[in-house]
Amino acid sequence: MTKFVLKFGPPLLGVGCLIMLSLLITNQPWSKTLLHDPNLQTFKTLFLSLILETFPFILLGVLFSALLQVFVTDDMIRKFTPRNPVVGILFGALLGLLFPLCECGMIPVVRRLIRKGMPAYIGIVYLVAGPIVNPIVFTSTYSAFRSAPIIAYSRIGLAFVISVIIGLLFYRFMRSNPLKEEHKSVFIHEGADHHGPSETSHSVRYGWGSRLSATLGHAADEFFEMGKYLIFGAMLTAVIQTFINKSVLIAVADQPLFSYLFMMGFAFLLSLCSTSDAFIAASFNGIFGTGPLLAFLVFGPMIDLKNTMMLLSAFKLKIVAALIALTFTLVLAGAWLMEVLL
Repeated sequence: MTKFVLKFGPPLLGVGCLIMLSLLITNQPWSKTLLHDPNLQTFKTLFLSLILETFPFILLGVLFSALLQVFVTDDMIRKFTPRNPVVGILFGALLGLLFPLCECGMIPVVRRLIRKGMPAYIGIVYLVAGPIVNPIVFTSTYSAFRSAPIIAYSRIGLAFVISVIIGLLFYRFMRSNPLKEEHKSVFIHEGADHHGPSETSHSVRYGWGSRLSATLGHAADEFFEMGKYLIFGAMLTAVIQTFINKSVLIAVADQPLFSYLFMMGFAFLLSLCSTSDAFIAASFNGIFGTGPLLAFLVFGPMIDLKNTMMLLSAFKLKIVAALIALTFTLVLAGAWLMEVLL
């Protein structure tokens, strides 16, 4: 079902855009009424804002991934990755300090790192910790909560602890490769030595012209592969946001458990970038307590609607399901504990 929707969803969306464009060109009176409907205007604004906000980060991610593919050999990855599991997990949890990518751009990078030889559990730790444990997100959160800076520190600390626990559990119980089978492209095989790994031969044997061509080829392949999931996720998110009335937040804020579940579900559906979600959360400060706000700020960057769609394109279903279940449970428990302690 997911493959069917993702195969036909983006083309259908394109057809819808063409229909709306034709209505504008024909300038029919009834089409003006339809196109100026408030709900349609809200959907259009949300959909375009999600796309425009996210595409630069996913482009950064695929470019960084392509550079890893072409210029970084498997031996280099193995050399710099700690061999001790605990040190490796801590390394993955803090890697966002060096490579502060948004969650949208993380997936192609992590997939490439795992294929290059990084242990999968370390890559998964970087995947969940990187979007939060990085200087850009800390700065934006601190700016949004100037009156309550403890939330900025709590967000980083809780994300770090949860990612370490997830890494330990995946190290203990994951036994097979979590990635889906790779579909090799012409850019991977072009000029490669068929008697050895093609990924290594690119970065070792060929000149700058070939490397640049291979980099652009890899980036284009991954951009279009990830882009279709992003577009469909953004479309669903915009539809849901259009019909959510924010006044319901006040009604659920006084319900202890439901307020956590609501804010986590809200973060999942909104699918905001981790560099900007703090300002949305800050608008609810005073309505919701510290715990639900932390649940919103931690769960959303780790697991949301659009990156779930992209996770399914790169990882096996059982791995994605386990990651979502673990993240949900740990964030709920951790946010509640933080509110009790604070």
